[in-house]
Amino acid sequence: QVQLVESGGGLVQPGGSLRLSCAASGRIFTIYDMDWYRQAPGNERELVASITNTGRTTYANSMQGRFTISRDSAKNTVYLQMNSLRPVDTAIYYCNFAVIAAPLPVPHNYWGQGIQVTVSS
Repeated sequence: QVQLVESGGGLVQPGGSLRLSCAASGRIFTIYDMDWYRQAPGNERELVASITNTGRTTYANSMQGRFTISRDSAKNTVYLQMNSLRPVDTAIYYCNFAVIAAPLPVPHNYWGQGIQVTVSS
């Protein structure tokens, strides 16, 4: 069984910064894509950023230039550095990993429990 645990959320003023982390544990062989999603009240869950196991990154248009995704594969951890935060960034942020872990021989997607980010003065 693979578990993902997010940390680093909270309340921040507009223009401020936060750094989210998501760490995976379990009998993990390989982690492919590591993604961050978010879901605001009344909205669908949307992709924020993604990083492959080779380090290639993609971002949603509204996050480009403000958010930076990175990973430490040795620690099975992904980070999301969020700068210049806006009230519209308020949401629950979720990590999602594509993982090969015992006993499954093929990749399976796992979700974190979600962490609240609130941008407000």
